[in-house]
Amino acid sequence: MFRRFFWFAIGAGVAVFVSVKIRGYLRKTSPKAVGQRVANSASSVSESARGFVDRLRAGMAERETELRETLGLPDEEPLR
Repeated sequence: MFRRFFWFAIGAGVAVFVSVKIRGYLRKTSPKAVGQRVANSASSVSESARGFVDRLRAGMAERETELRETLGLPDEEPLR
């Protein structure tokens, strides 16, 4: 009697666990959830690219200043 109840309880527990996991996976793969992840990823990429460009421009300006000092050029060339 107890063996049957034990295996019944184990089976019910496994069924509940699997059911909860499947619902979670279905929720993660819904069109709305996938769209949200894509939007977050695109936003992150955009911010990373913006940060890269800012660092690149700062490095270029620093290097230009170093070259101008080394070559003895004025800080800014006059426009022709």
